[in-house]
Amino acid sequence: MAYFSKIISFSLVFLLVALACEARVLLQSPGFVQTQNTQFILNGSSFFFNGFNSYWMMKVAADPSQRSKVSDVFSQAAAARLSVFRTWAFNDGGSQALQISPGVYDERGLDFVISEARKNGIRLILSLTNNYKDFGGRRQYVSWARNAGAPVNTDDDFYTMELSLSKATTRTTLRVLTRINTITRVAYEDDPTIMAWELKKEPRCQVDYSGKTLNGWIQEMASFVKSIDSNHLLTVGMEGFYGDSMPEKKEINPGYQVGTDFISNHLIKDIDSTTIHAYPDIRLSGKDDSSQMAFMQRWMTSHLTESETIIKKPMIFSESGKSSKDPGYSLSARDSFLSAVYTNIYNTARNGGIGLANHGGGNAIVWIMYMRLLCLKILQQAASLLNNLTK
Repeated sequence: MAYFSKIISFSLVFLLVALACEARVLLQSPGFVQTQNTQFILNGSSFFFNGFNSYWMMKVAADPSQRSKVSDVFSQAAAARLSVFRTWAFNDGGSQALQISPGVYDERGLDFVISEARKNGIRLILSLTNNYKDFGGRRQYVSWARNAGAPVNTDDDFYTMELSLSKATTRTTLRVLTRINTITRVAYEDDPTIMAWELKKEPRCQVDYSGKTLNGWIQEMASFVKSIDSNHLLTVGMEGFYGDSMPEKKEINPGYQVGTDFISNHLIKDIDSTTIHAYPDIRLSGKDDSSQMAFMQRWMTSHLTESETIIKKPMIFSESGKSSKDPGYSLSARDSFLSAVYTNIYNTARNGGIGLANHGGGNAIVWIMYMRLLCLKILQQAASLLNNLTK
């Protein structure tokens, strides 16, 4: 998807796995989340959760006068029994940046976000870079490299420029992973508040649709991250597009490729779980609601199957939504869509669905939480259903 701000009506993000549920569980279970076959495990037990995305948290927290907004969201999320939160651990260049200029950092906003998550018993999935230009992204890295005299031409050079870009991205990753939080006094790499690192938000490579170029970058970065931090899980952050490793699967793509390969990219040994995103109203623009929901269900089922039978890792259904810019959009249509997706996830989990072994798994993260909790009724109903899976 182009960028999340285009989804005005917050989209849902689902983590379809075997994970823990209520926020209070974290307070009682200080261990690190791990994987076992196609499940997520915490202290020897399956880990179920509900949660949310808010990309803006670190940037807002960089201004001490605005930090109450971050605290309010975490309080609301904990009250709604949301227990996992995905956000950005990147902001390169621009205002209130984490990386102000190459090698110059200010991580105090991220320190506050992690400390507030810890205080409210909420675990974090932190994304380390962005595919898009928002918050800097790979375009900012390419621009910095060009300004330093590197022979770069397009944003896709991000994946192949060994001397300039790889050094820049690994330097920033190293800085974040080894950071000692100025509030909690705990190094990020040692903090179980962090559930997982995500290499990049929706990586794409337009110059190589096979997925091989991205595969090389993922292998390099995944190995680097794990060499520093073996405590935390690592995901890629992909949307789920199929590539050349299983050509017959490309018919499931919504008519095009983006340079990723769901199978080969996730078979990399240092990657702990698969991820998919789904925006059927964008992927199937102009199609009716039933066609879009059919795509959603096919997308989910296919990737769950491959995650269990081929990749043998748990799957994170980490983004899905409906845009307020859709023709005929209404709050009731949005709520019906979200309820249908939640119901589908719950039924899959309850029935021990594909990719969920014998324990099932249904976990939901709402996109996006601003200063107030949206669709609270739907979230609370979903939380109640999903949390019942642990009883």
